Amino acid sequence: MRHLLGLIFCGLLAFSPALAAAQSAALAFGQVKTDPSTPVEVTADALDVNQGDGSAVFTGNVLIIQGDMRLSADRVQVVNRTEGRGIERLEATGNVVLVSGTDAAEAQRADYSVTSGKIVMTGDVLVSQGPSTLASERMEIDLASGAATMTGRVRTFLNTGDQN
Repeated sequence: MRHLLGLIFCGLLAFSPALAAAQSAALAFGQVKTDPSTPVEVTADALDVNQGDGSAVFTGNVLIIQGDMRLSADRVQVVNRTEGRGIERLEATGNVVLVSGTDAAEAQRADYSVTSGKIVMTGDVLVSQGPSTLASERMEIDLASGAATMTGRVRTFLNTGDQN
């Protein structure tokens, strides 16, 4: 799928070089789909828990693992559901890196809605997929389908295959 997308982009660039800096782009992220209902493992250097509201903040070398997905950051705040038990979302900030299969993405912030199975990465988003890279201000990933959308001045350099 990723390679097909690259070929489509290359074909489009032959007709319109302006697409190299588009406003949005759709892509596949990760080689396997992630089941957002699987358990989430978190490791960190420190944990602060607020007994009043039950919130938790992990700091220092935070690593979140869920299935084949890995998310690392300097700080991750756990936001609990307002009704019932469980986690509603994880808010990661500082040196955020998301890895799924051979795909990787970096950003300043990532908000992972555990209930919807979506991750929104913002702030200087950079995606690496093999030899290809894409950059934008925002990327939304649907973990169940593996589909991702990048918005906000998307930029990429595409290999046309004509280089010696």
